[in-house]
Amino acid sequence: MLFVGLGNPTPNSENNRHNVGFKIIDAINIKFKLSKQKPKFKGLLTTGSINNKKVYAIKPLTFMNNSGICIRELIEYFKIGAEDIIVFHDDLDIDFGKIKAKFGGSSAGHNGIESIDKFIGKDYSRVRVGIGKPKSKISVSDFVLKDFDDEEKEQLEIILNNITDNLAILIDKKLDLFSSTINNK
Repeated sequence: MLFVGLGNPTPNSENNRHNVGFKIIDAINIKFKLSKQKPKFKGLLTTGSINNKKVYAIKPLTFMNNSGICIRELIEYFKIGAEDIIVFHDDLDIDFGKIKAKFGGSSAGHNGIESIDKFIGKDYSRVRVGIGKPKSKISVSDFVLKDFDDEEKEQLEIILNNITDNLAILIDKKLDLFSSTINNK
């Protein structure tokens, strides 16, 4: 099983809405005591076991728009099928804090997902984390690259805990159950 968190690797991007995928991978690494992050496959890779299943978790360092390069190298090396990949990423079209897990589908204009689709196809699972839409007349690119505000940061901690607490459901590929469980907390 491979967990991928999408984001951008620059220090000033750390708390951006676009980096919610990185935050999820960090939370998984801490909760399940995965290995120390090592730079491999153009990303930061951790490994370990969750519920007696071998897992890999990676934060691509290729920047959002080239995430597929990193994933392709990793899955070819470890012989991981696309159906055993779960990608965590931000989604503007979902209310802040809501989660939608799905298998396959379109990128909906998300550049990180478009890159992954280009390099490995569309037959993988995605966990879309709602960041909501801008409330003012700010461009979408500026909005996703802005940091979470203080209230959102508090809520994000709860979301991260809910995701890690229910990761076993996701590992079992029960995507609808995972979404409903998280959204009902």
